[in-house]
Amino acid sequence: MKATAQKELLDTYNGEYRATVRSIFGSQRGPAAPPPPPRNVSDTWRVLVAESNQSDRATLTEALTRHGHEVAAVNSGGDALASFGTADLVLLDLDLPDLDGLEVCREIRAARDIPVIAVTSQGSELDCVLALQAGADDYVIKPYGLRELMARVNAVMRRSRQTPHTDAGADGAAVLEHGPLRIDSDSREVEMYGRPVPVTRKEFDLLALLATTPGRVISRESIMHRVWGESWSRRTVDTHVSSLRSKLGGPDWIVTVRGVGFKLRSL
Repeated sequence: MKATAQKELLDTYNGEYRATVRSIFGSQRGPAAPPPPPRNVSDTWRVLVAESNQSDRATLTEALTRHGHEVAAVNSGGDALASFGTADLVLLDLDLPDLDGLEVCREIRAARDIPVIAVTSQGSELDCVLALQAGADDYVIKPYGLRELMARVNAVMRRSRQTPHTDAGADGAAVLEHGPLRIDSDSREVEMYGRPVPVTRKEFDLLALLATTPGRVISRESIMHRVWGESWSRRTVDTHVSSLRSKLGGPDWIVTVRGVGFKLRSL
């Protein structure tokens, strides 16, 4: 691949993955980067690839193995549900021959808090939101580049190893209550009108942050920094907000303040 093509590829990445891609594949300018240090055991993972397309499945298996990971590959939803128990990460094709990929994702999420990256051929915002609602931590859209995929894998695994951080209320309480909404930071559970609301790790962190000061606007930059740290993008925040609104029962719970950020509605 020519240098100009490499630069165009890097320019398409959002801020969340750019630093990771460069750390893996080296700078595009100047002398070649030195080889990376030996991978630590903590940086190798057992990856379950659930992919219906034989060619894609083989390519993913080869790429992940080349990066030092242990790979198990299956081609159906049933096999995925039977195999994810020992995996550290699941790459889940949503277009499976036997089961709805979204339902497979929900089943995995209900059983274990394991990182899941959804692979979808549908690139609309609704399809991406549905994947997040089903419990996926991230998604890639076919056709995708292996560099992008590996960057997303590393970003998801890096976030999953971080200690989740949410602010307690002003009185230090572990439980935040806002009308019918109840957020327990100890168990990391959300309830609405006494019924559980399934949320992903980052959805919980985002909602808990907004709930610490209901009615007060929190800037987009502050949300990005406090929930996603150094790895974020504008679309990531918007997609998680959209998913949370749907799970909470309507768009009114999280209010967009144009040009500033978001706030939890006042009651």
